[in-house]
Amino acid sequence: MSIDFLALANPGVEGLHPYQPGKPVEELERELGISNSVKLASNENPLGLGPKARAAIERALPELARYPDANGFALKAKLADKLGVHREQLILGNGSNELIDLVFHTFVSPGQQVVYSQYTFIVYALATQAHGAEAVVVPARDFGHDLEAMAAAITPATRLVCITNPNNPTGTFVGAAEIQAFMDKVPAQVLVVLDEAYTEYVAEDERIPSIDWLARYPNLIVSRTFSKAYGLAGLRVGYMVCHPELVAVLNRVREPFNCNSLALAAAEAALDDEDYLNQAVELNRREMARYEAFFQEQGLKYIPSRANFITLDLQREAGPVYEALLREGVIVRPIAGYGLPTCLRISIGLEHENQRCLEALAKVLG
Repeated sequence: MSIDFLALANPGVEGLHPYQPGKPVEELERELGISNSVKLASNENPLGLGPKARAAIERALPELARYPDANGFALKAKLADKLGVHREQLILGNGSNELIDLVFHTFVSPGQQVVYSQYTFIVYALATQAHGAEAVVVPARDFGHDLEAMAAAITPATRLVCITNPNNPTGTFVGAAEIQAFMDKVPAQVLVVLDEAYTEYVAEDERIPSIDWLARYPNLIVSRTFSKAYGLAGLRVGYMVCHPELVAVLNRVREPFNCNSLALAAAEAALDDEDYLNQAVELNRREMARYEAFFQEQGLKYIPSRANFITLDLQREAGPVYEALLREGVIVRPIAGYGLPTCLRISIGLEHENQRCLEALAKVLG
């Protein structure tokens, strides 16, 4: 008996394609028969697990037969103290990606509109379609958000606006004055997710005071993660900060025990490891400058980035260059799926990994 399972699925599922992660190192090495490849495709922290997070994981191991704290009390308490908010303003998730989807699942219904920028985090498009909503994609300005145009795109049918800052996959950044001017134009019933997954990489004098704005804008949701600068991508833990009543509604839908015990323990410890965080940020700043210098010397076009990756615009089809780099044992990220078929996104790695990438680029580009 043959069953058309796609026909049984919700209407928004039919046109979806699965999210495509960066190519795993193991897969490439198996294909090429090599053992020394480098992965610069998924915006991970190249320093690996921080020492305080590692120690916390080891301490938590004996209790893994028990369920984690469903409310994440200890992590919320530490976050609340660090951010200057109340615990009731925090919600934890299995990565910030889960929380973004939770906002869609809770507040977005078929027929409503979701506004986001061209060339931004692809999960917004996937979630919009999966929930049967209408995507309002605003053309980018210099590969980043055009907030004036996004504000103008809001209609009575708009339920949600998504902004990634710094943006993924382009690394562009919108300053505080521009975002605040945008928020002043957004109707109160329209929720705004401000996704700050890469905020730790932004220079301190440029960071926007998004947490301070929550008292003024109850419809603002600030999303952050431990997957990038804190080096916990494999444990999947993120958080949102917003109005306590909004958190209460989200908690009605949130899956119980959605953050595992090791993730909670590691994230709590990571907040205390300022040395590790500063080392990661400094490494990123220094190595980003190497890429920029190389691109400038070679006359290559790139998008200036405030994140932990840089996007190279080859101004021709990027697929062949991506494949050639794979044969050199270097994994980067083609982003044709984001509407940028001429671009490759390169995560900032360790010094020797970046050197390997630059040498491979020089060879491949001739």
